[in-house]
Amino acid sequence: MITGSKELIRDINTTLVLETIFGSRYISRAAIAKKLGLTKATITNIVQDLIQKKLVLENGCDDTLVGRKPILLSLNKDAGYVISIDIGIETISAIMTDLIGEKKSLRQIKTPGKKEDITPVLIQLIEDMEPDIKALPYGLIGITLGIHGVIQNNTIQFTPHYNLENVDLAGAIEEHFQTPVILENVANLSVLGEKAFLYNYENMSSIMIYSGIGMGVIINQNLYTGSLGHAGEIGHTIVEVDGRECPCGNHGCLEQYLSEQSLLTEFAREKNMEQVSFEQFLSLYNNGDEVAMKTVDTFTKYMAVCVNNIINAFNSDIVIINSSFTTYLPQLIDQIKERLNKNIKSKINLVPSTLGISAVLLGGICISIKNFLNINDINYTSYEYYKTPKRYPSK
Repeated sequence: MITGSKELIRDINTTLVLETIFGSRYISRAAIAKKLGLTKATITNIVQDLIQKKLVLENGCDDTLVGRKPILLSLNKDAGYVISIDIGIETISAIMTDLIGEKKSLRQIKTPGKKEDITPVLIQLIEDMEPDIKALPYGLIGITLGIHGVIQNNTIQFTPHYNLENVDLAGAIEEHFQTPVILENVANLSVLGEKAFLYNYENMSSIMIYSGIGMGVIINQNLYTGSLGHAGEIGHTIVEVDGRECPCGNHGCLEQYLSEQSLLTEFAREKNMEQVSFEQFLSLYNNGDEVAMKTVDTFTKYMAVCVNNIINAFNSDIVIINSSFTTYLPQLIDQIKERLNKNIKSKINLVPSTLGISAVLLGGICISIKNFLNINDINYTSYEYYKTPKRYPSK
């Protein structure tokens, strides 16, 4: 039984009511009361307060055969808007959505080469995306920045593929826009996006394989980042003793053998090409190119090692692979499973991401919305947005 001040109990109940409305596109007061085990009077008072704050809307009546038709409630998706940005190695991608994650605007720009340019570039990008907010009660309610590196206490600690260390992104952008700015590792954002939009499991692992390799981990419904923010740095686990040199300072890191960048670089070297895009590689693979087939075999080999280690370390309910290889060649999931031993193969729920790289942006949306509404969980799994594979277009 929850005990404490009336204010505390009301705050807790308000959070529960908001989460319940969020998880249902439309729901009545009576249905909320039944689901939460609260009195109808309590629900009525909380809902009225949320309506006055313009966070909840009444949306007509439910279609019932007998009795008084209950009024349905929904979140006011236009109470404000949120911006989520993935600061990639070569490309910055940003999305602006309402409070239920519907896409309003998507922008992409080139990542500046100098770290002193990153803050003004981001400010200009955000300003260019801002809509006409006169009719929105709360305007811009939050900004999330996805970083390819380690984050601790909302500051950048380590970025192996670009130099953003000692750049106060959160402070500078927050001061400019007067709204909360949250920094988070892109792999962590990815698993949050997958959980909110597709897979509502208590324990999840999502592996991102693009320029580098990262992993987001959810344990008992909560994002796990470790004491210093280094949890999930699966790309810097060593798979080849005294192997290839890695920017992190070690040798033989998984990232040097399994990342999209490393695989395509090695493919281009063997084909005597200066560089190759994933689209070019995919075309060659589909046409039976032997070097491309060898590259895919290398991918499934090291991917199986990666999955094996994750299952033994975390025993997640589901493991999601977020990679161009599995997005466009989903049959590779079965090939990866075949490389696992029978004990692990029989227990694993291994799937390719259908959100693709958009999972990062959607995870960022969820973080800022949760922070604004002061709720613990967001669940869009009953919604139909963003169900098809997403990959940022090549420059």
